[in-house]
Amino acid sequence: MRVKVLSRNPDDYVRETKLDLQRVPRNYDPALHPFEVAREYTRALNATKLERVFAKPFLSSLDGHRDGVNCMAKHPKSLSTVLSGACDGEVKIWNLTKRQCIRTIQAHEGFVRGMCARFCGTSFFTVGDDKTVKQWKMESPEYGEEEEPIHTILGKTVYTGIDHHWKEPVFATCGHQVDIWDEQRTSPKCSLTWGFDSISSVKFNPIETYLLGSCASDRNIVLYDMRKSTPLKKVILNMRTNTLCWNPMEAFIFTAANEDYNLYTFDMRFLESPVMVHMDHVSAVLDVDYSPTGKEFVSASFDKSIRIFPVDKGHSREVYHTKRMQHVITVKWTSDNKYILCGSDEMNIRLWKANASEKLGVLAPREKAAMNYNQKLKEKFQFHPQIRRIAQHRHLPKSIYCQIKEQRIMREARRRKELNRRKHSKPGSVPFVSERKKHIVAVVK
Repeated sequence: MRVKVLSRNPDDYVRETKLDLQRVPRNYDPALHPFEVAREYTRALNATKLERVFAKPFLSSLDGHRDGVNCMAKHPKSLSTVLSGACDGEVKIWNLTKRQCIRTIQAHEGFVRGMCARFCGTSFFTVGDDKTVKQWKMESPEYGEEEEPIHTILGKTVYTGIDHHWKEPVFATCGHQVDIWDEQRTSPKCSLTWGFDSISSVKFNPIETYLLGSCASDRNIVLYDMRKSTPLKKVILNMRTNTLCWNPMEAFIFTAANEDYNLYTFDMRFLESPVMVHMDHVSAVLDVDYSPTGKEFVSASFDKSIRIFPVDKGHSREVYHTKRMQHVITVKWTSDNKYILCGSDEMNIRLWKANASEKLGVLAPREKAAMNYNQKLKEKFQFHPQIRRIAQHRHLPKSIYCQIKEQRIMREARRRKELNRRKHSKPGSVPFVSERKKHIVAVVK
């Protein structure tokens, strides 16, 4: 005689404490779940709706400046330290965990035009309207010590930007030319120039550290090689580029923030056309910064908003704005990939979440599993019309919303005009020009 005995292990169904969730046995046999896709679609829809409900990206504002915030710099070794420079020559060092200012320096007379931290994090450099480059200690002075710079270099012209080499005691400044300085000397090692207009921004490549990129007011983006002490090549665009930022994961990729409301991602080996044109802003783009993963970047614009763009997409995945925020001049993505900092005209630095609906703090294992499951569901059903509509919808300020509509009408009118011209012209006389090549005037080597 065969006897079947039920054997149950209490660990499988008995709770350890009263606060534990009840354990539910599940049979994953697909034959027992005929409506799996329908159920998953409903879960994906609910997850997308909840993501929009919990999308509260604004965390706090750092008050204390008495004039507009003109530039910011990240500490290379400390996640919680950030530096900011204002239009009245004041530099502040902030502690992001306490969300308060830990040190204030009256660094320059007039604007602080640029600042950068040394690669080891022991000091930082500032340039201002008073034609000086100053090096400051990162630590506060001891009791009884005066707040004075370690070194001061007096230049002949106003410096508009500064950036430090990622591995060596070398930094670069820009004004009417790009100067490469050794930290121990008071005169530049070499001066690089190509053209006669003022240069607004200079950036070292974080991977190929001998490469530099600069933006000039004569609409050029110029690339230099520090070893050859000569410019390599330049690309001329339709309108002026305000700044550029190198991708920290791909050596030859950089993104330029332009006055024509667009951002252009270039491969420096093929400057004839950009890899991608990022179009969403409705006013001049003033600053751009990459995330440490190199997959996304954040841009600051004159239209009082900041946007997050994936590197390989032409449109932004997120737009942040508040009622009080004015023209955003500078933006930084923190080194842990979790937060974004932006400095604007009305003297505030704002702290945002990089992922708007992300829950901060410690997550329980079940919470992590549920979040991963919901994320996979959203990816699986992302192209379904209802889910796509909810995921992409963003409330915009009335001014931006109206300008987007107006630009759409203007773009459609230009397209129609070109079609009519092509239709009534001799075949081949009006060539097709792709959106990527429209904005490039020339490449000079």
